[in-house]
Amino acid sequence: MAPSPSRAHSHSVMTLICAIVHLVAAVQFTFAVFYDWTRVIIPPHVQEMGSGFGGKFVFLTFWDAILQSVYFTIALINDAAGDHSPNPSNPPLIRRIKDYIFASFAFPIAMFVAITFWSIMAIDRELVLPEKLDKYFPTWLNHIMHTNIAIFILLEMFLSCRKYPSKKSGLIGLTTFMAIYLSWTFVIYFNTNHWVYPVMEHMDWPSRICFLLAMLAFCLILYLVGDFINRKRWGQDAGYTKISQKQKVNGANGKSIHQD
Repeated sequence: MAPSPSRAHSHSVMTLICAIVHLVAAVQFTFAVFYDWTRVIIPPHVQEMGSGFGGKFVFLTFWDAILQSVYFTIALINDAAGDHSPNPSNPPLIRRIKDYIFASFAFPIAMFVAITFWSIMAIDRELVLPEKLDKYFPTWLNHIMHTNIAIFILLEMFLSCRKYPSKKSGLIGLTTFMAIYLSWTFVIYFNTNHWVYPVMEHMDWPSRICFLLAMLAFCLILYLVGDFINRKRWGQDAGYTKISQKQKVNGANGKSIHQD
């Protein structure tokens, strides 16, 4: 059955809104990465991190800004040449890539960076963004890197439908990403004798290990939160299977029910 004219019009309007959001986000985050890389020059005597070994790549915030610029660029390409329908039966490759990157990386990493940065900032800003850096790292860039990432990824969650991968696939992808970054923090330390984030300077080794494991666990929880929100917002449109009362009874009786 063909969709009604009103439904088709509503879908077209939503597609246009999503494309505008994707364009603004892609331009914004790409410019932020470019500006941070080329214009934010912090003298080593002010802060070694970001100006010495590893450059800007020592910070998860910089990784995330690149990730968001890549994700929203892919989303924009999908708007133009892919498939923006809620749950296509045979989605093109660009749509599958877009959905996987959002679920496994873009949403949990953006929310992790925003929540942890502003939480620690509220306790003691010297632990994440010392006041001495204000003359080098402008406020507007700080908000793009640590505030707008959450705003735009939440807009994306509620405006654009996607199909989440299986939990196994998504969590493996996210765990691999975070394991690479957390391992990188040790490489940085052994080359500079400084931890990327000042808060870790005040910890002993057991506390640091627990801190890093807690970071990983929090990211994995945020993946599950994203999956939950997506399920509640989009339901069957996103490919989630609705469990009937009969299936629930069968499940209670020990019969297997498979659901991603």
